[in-house]
Amino acid sequence: MKKINIVFYIYQMGAGGAARTLLNIINNLDRDKFSPILVTLNYDGSYEHALKDDVKFIKLDTKRLSRSIFKLAKIIREEKVDIVFSTIPRVNTIAILAKIFSFTKAKNVVREADNLGGTQKENVQLLGFGLMYRLANQIVSLSEGVKNNLVDRYKVPRKSIEVVYNPVDVDNIEQLANKEEDFQHASLFDTDDKIVITAGRLVPQKDQHTMLRAFAKVNEQTPSRLMLLGEGELYEELNELARELHIADRVHFLGFQQNPYVYFRHADLFVLSSKHEGFSHVIAESLATKTPVVSTNCKSGPSEVLDKGKYGLLSPVGDEQKLADNMLTVLQKNPQELQEIKDKGFERATFFHSSKIVRQYEQIFFDVL
Repeated sequence: MKKINIVFYIYQMGAGGAARTLLNIINNLDRDKFSPILVTLNYDGSYEHALKDDVKFIKLDTKRLSRSIFKLAKIIREEKVDIVFSTIPRVNTIAILAKIFSFTKAKNVVREADNLGGTQKENVQLLGFGLMYRLANQIVSLSEGVKNNLVDRYKVPRKSIEVVYNPVDVDNIEQLANKEEDFQHASLFDTDDKIVITAGRLVPQKDQHTMLRAFAKVNEQTPSRLMLLGEGELYEELNELARELHIADRVHFLGFQQNPYVYFRHADLFVLSSKHEGFSHVIAESLATKTPVVSTNCKSGPSEVLDKGKYGLLSPVGDEQKLADNMLTVLQKNPQELQEIKDKGFERATFFHSSKIVRQYEQIFFDVL
């Protein structure tokens, strides 16, 4: 049987959830049936090293999406591509246009990864993306909440959307979580204090301001340390807030970590304080390291990943007191109760196992063709 050539197109293989998802799909595709090709703009991405050796990797000689249309179209023609898979609205739009200008029979599969919109300007933009999405052969939503947002704000027909959760490479995470040579800040974890950890870009969406205020309340009752993995524009602002809250000596900004899982494993609690998410990949990854999770109940991922609070406590967005209460509830559990939480969380993580989720993607690719 002829292998199906699939181009995976993304801005860059950076440090975000979209890149991790593509990485997991690409690496776990059945090589007897599919031949993956990764195409990015001319940026270096932190996940490039994790690609399997047999993946054809093409970097376009531009850093601007608008200039990549005809370059991608040429690749679609020359590589005899059957499917173009893309994620993130602007990238999806370029991928659809590139397929059109390739003048081939290739099919577009576009993936929507977040609950976008809210302001009038954003909602108008989403209507524009929705018009483009109607030209795709299949739309994939990474959660039911994102699917509802696609219907409500993009005005995309519900019947054209398939929900497929993010694949979590549980086996690889288990290996990396035990890779102690990557644990560069071990000395900070060598304490009797409780260790609270979070991971994500330091940007408004992640609302680390609320997390810091909640952590300050937690620290008053239970001596703790907060570890933030990630980089971003709010670094100085968050540092200043930590000083104002008199917890600067308790808060550690550790930057981006190539292997966050060994850090998760050594923590007592993982916390997510986001204002919105699509799926919240990092929550599922934390569960895979057997680290308890507390999250905001933002639209739309956390509630689905944690099954409405069955596998981790949820609090309203921006509610520092409730977030602090939930953090204390977990941190003050006895060892037996904690072990039960960890085991249940790991069981939930396997629900999103990459081997299972990637098979769902493969079926979508077959159906599209």
